[in-house]
Amino acid sequence: MQLLRKLLFPVSLLYALVVYARNWFYDIGIFKSKSYKTPIICIGNLSTGGTGKTPMIEILLRLFTQTYKIGVLSRGYGRKSKGFLLATKNSTVEELGDEPYQIYSKFPEITMVVDADRQNGIATMESKSTSDFILLDDGFQHRKVTPGFSILLTTYDKLYVDDWYLPTGNLRDSKKEAKRASIIIVTKCPDDLSNDEQNKIKKRLQRYPDQEVLFAYFGYNSILKGNFNTDSLEVLKNKKITLVTGIANPKPLEKYLSKQAVQFEHLKYTDHHFFTDSEIKLLQSKKCIITTEKDYVRLKDKVSNLSYIEVSHLFLNKGEDELTKQIEYYLSRSR
Repeated sequence: MQLLRKLLFPVSLLYALVVYARNWFYDIGIFKSKSYKTPIICIGNLSTGGTGKTPMIEILLRLFTQTYKIGVLSRGYGRKSKGFLLATKNSTVEELGDEPYQIYSKFPEITMVVDADRQNGIATMESKSTSDFILLDDGFQHRKVTPGFSILLTTYDKLYVDDWYLPTGNLRDSKKEAKRASIIIVTKCPDDLSNDEQNKIKKRLQRYPDQEVLFAYFGYNSILKGNFNTDSLEVLKNKKITLVTGIANPKPLEKYLSKQAVQFEHLKYTDHHFFTDSEIKLLQSKKCIITTEKDYVRLKDKVSNLSYIEVSHLFLNKGEDELTKQIEYYLSRSR
């Protein structure tokens, strides 16, 4: 696979040229970007996923749902529906997509919308409901919309400055576009990342003077949820466990389970994978399955003996306070 990606380097140069031209056309006004009366906070990345956008959205909802009416707009990747769709209590994971369904299940008080056309999604949201602000999921590279505040995520083990364009690398947008970020968050860091190492990363990112760089690591809940609500990982150490993942980067979860001395076989699937009947049959034969929350919402009605590990971003150096402060300041200026 790596050899193939290297052989496709000439294609990546063509892709880079297209990306550069597209951004230039937006910068000089040939392509138009639209602003909206509702404040928009964008959460995105420059690469092809695996940076932790959904847990970041959940943090923002946890921080602000008590004081603001919030709308969330997502493409709904992998869903089986089309066009604009407003989530209701009767919506299914197939209609919304796994991540929007997960978010809405945990925060039913929000306005959850899926629409691949971001402009249409925002305009329709403004006509149908009143939100104090809208969280735009995975919208950093979608320049048809001009957000008022942009959160750019990049992972500790694959900073965007060290990456290259698709298909040789994982970049889907230019590194220079990081200039549009209001704040940069380095995710999936070691939980003991030193201040000296953080400063080195800040220099490597070549951030602009007004860009704050925050650092976060994944925190895993040792109490399993799902069909084994009362069981902790400690109880499962001596059992035969099957880990099932359909996410972009399962390595942090693998590392966590190994650190907890949990013995497991790992069935890996592609990101946003919808399981076939034969795959469901295979999973039904397993005695004890641990999966991610995103995979759980696709499997919970089809597979028994299934639990998931809840994950969240935890910030170093009071980064959550800084993130909250900057967003509150943006929202106060938008009123």
